[in-house]
Amino acid sequence: MKISKIILLILFLLILNYVFSSCEKLVEVDLPANQLSSGQVFENTQTANAALSELYAGLWESSPIAGNQTGPLLGTYTDDLDFYAMNSNTGIVEVFQNTLIDSNPAVYSYWSSAYQKLYIANSIIEGVEHSVSLPDADRKRIKGEALLVRSILFYYLEQIYGDIPLVTTTDYTVNQFLAKTSSNDALNKIEDDLNESVILLTDDYRHAERIYPNKKVAQLMLAKVYMLRQKWQDAEIQLKSIVQSPLYQFQNDLTKVFKKSGKHILWQLKPKNEGNATKEAIEYYFSGAAPTGTALSSNLVNTFTAMDRRKDNWIATVTIGSNTWYRADKYKNRTINPDEYSVVFRLEEVYLLLAESLAQQDKIGEALPYINATRQRATLVPLVIPIGKQSLLNEILLEDRKEFFTEMGHRFLDLKRFDRLNGLSAVKPNWQNFHRVWPLPQKELLLNPNMNPQNTGY
Repeated sequence: MKISKIILLILFLLILNYVFSSCEKLVEVDLPANQLSSGQVFENTQTANAALSELYAGLWESSPIAGNQTGPLLGTYTDDLDFYAMNSNTGIVEVFQNTLIDSNPAVYSYWSSAYQKLYIANSIIEGVEHSVSLPDADRKRIKGEALLVRSILFYYLEQIYGDIPLVTTTDYTVNQFLAKTSSNDALNKIEDDLNESVILLTDDYRHAERIYPNKKVAQLMLAKVYMLRQKWQDAEIQLKSIVQSPLYQFQNDLTKVFKKSGKHILWQLKPKNEGNATKEAIEYYFSGAAPTGTALSSNLVNTFTAMDRRKDNWIATVTIGSNTWYRADKYKNRTINPDEYSVVFRLEEVYLLLAESLAQQDKIGEALPYINATRQRATLVPLVIPIGKQSLLNEILLEDRKEFFTEMGHRFLDLKRFDRLNGLSAVKPNWQNFHRVWPLPQKELLLNPNMNPQNTGY
């Protein structure tokens, strides 16, 4: 009697879970000898989509784009968040104090969760490439989505760790000896894969709630890589394609920016169970007592003027006696959650990146409407000509901070792109130039000496 495809898929995922929970060196992981063949899992669209859905569930649960990972980690690493659990053994105290070492548990946890998801993405890519029965349209879409996810993971790893192993196969005989790839070559690979993803994907969303990415998400990621490489015109082309798409509409109601039905959302992650709160709603919440985790820094809060409506709508004040703290309050639903998913990318980021790319090309007048959109929604006075290029770029960086605090590590990534990370030394006493990247995890270096040398300063 033939085993159903769904049971085969479940077995496949259980085997993956066993590998991830039992193998210490994640860039070496390989499936056991009794693994299901990729032909079984990818013999039709239903089971292939189910494998892909498992990848997205993993991204929500634990990955660089999970709501409780990059946001709080890089927010405390920079100047957006203060950390109060000073007796914590999670390694976040050292992240906050900029005193990281290579054995820090947060450094390893971030790395390992990303490489776990990379392994799943690679297994999907290989399965699709070897499948002889998937319809061509589905083959292209599934590979395009998996390439996109892999590129996003590589992007965060490269930005945080610098030179990294580019794991593009599930073959442990290859992975266990991989050396680091330079940041420049890693960005070349990410750019190539994103270009392929753009070709493979279409603009159509395969779910009305935009919980799976489409071609426009790949174009946004491609534009972000172009921005890192100062390819301003190339970035402009990709960003304008998104802005001009009828799929998207700027959200003028500040109270609806984090509602899942918005047409300004490019991609969002659905909570594990129906009605669950987003990870962000739980991660940043405290009330009635001093914070036991993170709170918004006074440095961040003081950048908002009294007339900026984001301060009232996205920041909550917690006062106990003579002490006042501030918490991120973008996601409101902490018990019953009927209308919020974790937003990964939204149109406001496209607007501000486009403003930046235009300003870098001295197209000042053309850039202004894109920064003014978020400013005017917040009831701030619009910027007008005359304004110098550098002044406009300063305003864009400030607007990035006020618009995207606690979202996906924006502050670190934006400062790094602007080459202004060293400005953190004014408010972070331990900040050094080499903190532009984290140390490579000690466990990985011990298991694979080919990954040496360690990042400078560590």
